[in-house]
Amino acid sequence: MNTLRVRIAILLIAVIVVVVGSTTAISMLVFGPPGPKTTVEPVAEDIMAMAKLAAASPDALSETVRFSKQPAPGEYDSGMTKWLQETLRKKGSDLDVRVTRQAREEPLVVSVSAGDRGYLLMPMPHLPRPGVGWRIFSRWMLYLTAAAVAIAIFVSYRMTRPLVMLENAVAAVEPEAILPPLPEKGPAEVKATAQALNRLSARLRMAVESRMRLVAAAGHDLRTPMTRMRLRAEFLDLDDEERALWLKDLDELDRIADSAILLVREEVDQPAPEEIRLDELLAEIVDELQLQGRSVTLEDPPKVTVRGSTLALSRALRNLIINAATHGGGASVALRRDNGQALVRIDDEGPGIPDDLLAQIFEPFFRVDPARRQNIAGAGLGLTIAREIVQRAGGDVTIENKDPKGLRQTIRLPLAD
Repeated sequence: MNTLRVRIAILLIAVIVVVVGSTTAISMLVFGPPGPKTTVEPVAEDIMAMAKLAAASPDALSETVRFSKQPAPGEYDSGMTKWLQETLRKKGSDLDVRVTRQAREEPLVVSVSAGDRGYLLMPMPHLPRPGVGWRIFSRWMLYLTAAAVAIAIFVSYRMTRPLVMLENAVAAVEPEAILPPLPEKGPAEVKATAQALNRLSARLRMAVESRMRLVAAAGHDLRTPMTRMRLRAEFLDLDDEERALWLKDLDELDRIADSAILLVREEVDQPAPEEIRLDELLAEIVDELQLQGRSVTLEDPPKVTVRGSTLALSRALRNLIINAATHGGGASVALRRDNGQALVRIDDEGPGIPDDLLAQIFEPFFRVDPARRQNIAGAGLGLTIAREIVQRAGGDVTIENKDPKGLRQTIRLPLAD
């Protein structure tokens, strides 16, 4: 209800209805049908005069007025009868009258009680009924409002369609924060906005591609000097313990270079999505990690199918589970459906992460405790790569501390079925 399209539609409806409605109401007040003084009151006075004349000299009545034992036949007009009776009472007469009609095209007939003579029958002209004009006005306003709603919806849709196009395009931003190309059409302002966003998107794409090439080139070029350093370390006059430290540092540099190249490949290589049985994939990963001696368990999972790259999604889940098993003393994995999504929860019982560092957990090369580099292998890119993969599959990864201790990693992916 708070969108620009709805606001424009409401504004147009209000303007049309208020302007046309107020104009019509004023016109009705000024040029409306005559009031009771010029319509029913003269008829009431004629009826009173005819009743007095019939009582005094029946032979003096005109041919159009006659006596009858019964009221005039035909359809009883309750509304006109009531109006006429009220007017007669205001004139001080208590005559009993009844208005009927034979057919829609024929004139009305008033039956006036005349005591022993029966009823005095008199023709009565068609009169504008009280309140009819305002009932017509009410129907007119109803039709006007319906027409105004249709016009307002059409106009607001046409006016906001370019803006909706821009909104949808921005909502479809790719995981690399790059906008898809926007159609450069519509009003001059919208066209200029689309052109500016397309130029911005092109520059961002060039910057991202340049960054990827730089990271890949740096990771590749580092391998040559590291290989030479490894060979020299083998022949340096060092004791075994110091040589082992040199080689350990070189191994870590190798892992960082490999992880950087892998991150570039994940962003560049995007295979066509395929249907994946997520429950089977998790079971395979857990079995593999258990064979490696890691403390990992999987609750009995339901059958769940998602879409994505099997190889990439396997790598992401493996990174997250290994993260829990390594730093949390073991990983407990659970899979279930939740509001049209596949929900994977990976819990551990480790020390968790300080709340002020949770926002940085997915940054490349981030370590909660830099001292871990000395004890735990890794380049600090596992979580970064995992989130990149999950987001490309249309999902997301969140990490939060559990109470009283431990960490929970939650992966959400859209279901394929």
